[in-house]
Amino acid sequence: MSAADGTPSPVRLDVRPLLADGIEPFSTIMEVVATVPPGGVLELTVPFEPVPLYAVLAGRGFTHTTERLPSGEFVVTFANAGAAAPPDEGV
Repeated sequence: MSAADGTPSPVRLDVRPLLADGIEPFSTIMEVVATVPPGGVLELTVPFEPVPLYAVLAGRGFTHTTERLPSGEFVVTFANAGAAAPPDEGV
């Protein structure tokens, strides 16, 4: 779905439940990242600041802004600047 101005709606992913179940969320995050179109946005909710992810997604053409919530959790907004994604890389 798109906003009234034609921009893609944000893709939202909350990995807190995965982490609470002991599941490493990196592959899930990368699967969702692959669905974010150029000009699109991923809003990621996490219980810690995902600093290593910043470089991984920057390499795929994403910029980010980070907001720390009063609960201590983080919402990171990754914007796809439109660069083509390189082949999968391990972290």
